[in-house]
Amino acid sequence: MLRIAVCDDEEKQLNEIAELLETYFQSRHSLKGQVETFRSGGLLLDQAAVAGGFDFYILDILMPELNGIETGRRLRALGEGGEIIYLTSSNDFAADSYDVRAFFYLLKPVDENKLFQVLDRAVKKLNQRRNSAIVVATADGPRRILLEHIRYVERVGRCMRYYCTDDVVDSQSIRASFREMAAPLLADRRFCLCGASFVLNFQHVTGVSGQTALLDNGQAVSLPRTAATEFKKAWGNYWLTE
Repeated sequence: MLRIAVCDDEEKQLNEIAELLETYFQSRHSLKGQVETFRSGGLLLDQAAVAGGFDFYILDILMPELNGIETGRRLRALGEGGEIIYLTSSNDFAADSYDVRAFFYLLKPVDENKLFQVLDRAVKKLNQRRNSAIVVATADGPRRILLEHIRYVERVGRCMRYYCTDDVVDSQSIRASFREMAAPLLADRRFCLCGASFVLNFQHVTGVSGQTALLDNGQAVSLPRTAATEFKKAWGNYWLTE
């Protein structure tokens, strides 16, 4: 089930986008979707904070009180990683949309074919992210872990410890180097090696302050002093090109 939030202060525009999304789901028979509409960024943020976020956010930029850019910033601060698609009648905010790692920026009036193309690309990216996984040998047997669930990995004693969104998983004793064992993660551009025995997932990092990486669960992780500067640069580059 694909969950999409649409936020626009104009009811007519809100209904038009919702209708386009219904048409989109009807034309993509393998997709099932749920669309929720919001008349303000504040209402959307309240919903995301209480009931969890959405896969995609379609946000109008020019809204009173809380505009789309600030709504996007606050969603990211909540740890929401859903793709953001901005709608607006002005080109003036295109640069600002990069601050919140926006997936795309569409001008009004929204062209149906263009919107559908953007959604197809976003769905493809989402499916790739959801299906990517590794298998970890643990004391209880093989364990399949989705890459998107891994916040970071470190070496603890003779095992690899995977800190995930729903669990902490320890591997069996490893005989190869940490870098060799982490190779399947490092082959994915979401992951970055920090020092000799620490890997972080950019997707779960909301900010970097000095030698500290701030994660989407509120945790602060210390970075090796020699790796902090390079990590901050790599994290910024990741979101600029994502």
